[in-house]
Amino acid sequence: MQDQKIEKIAAFAVNITKMLVIIYLGFVEVFKIAKLLIENLNTEFDISRKWASQNYSILKKRLAEDKVAGVIEN
Repeated sequence: MQDQKIEKIAAFAVNITKMLVIIYLGFVEVFKIAKLLIENLNTEFDISRKWASQNYSILKKRLAEDKVAGVIEN
């Protein structure tokens, strides 16, 4: 009787340990995926920032040229 009780407690402890390991590994994988996403998004944002900066420079240049040409009146 006492041995069965100890076996049940040991089995329960093993199952809890397995569950905690699975949860831990799940969190590790989620953090790995999040890190990769952040790296990829930062790359995309850098490309978008460069594109926007280039287009803004072109727009400023055109506006300055139009102002010099007298197209835009303030």
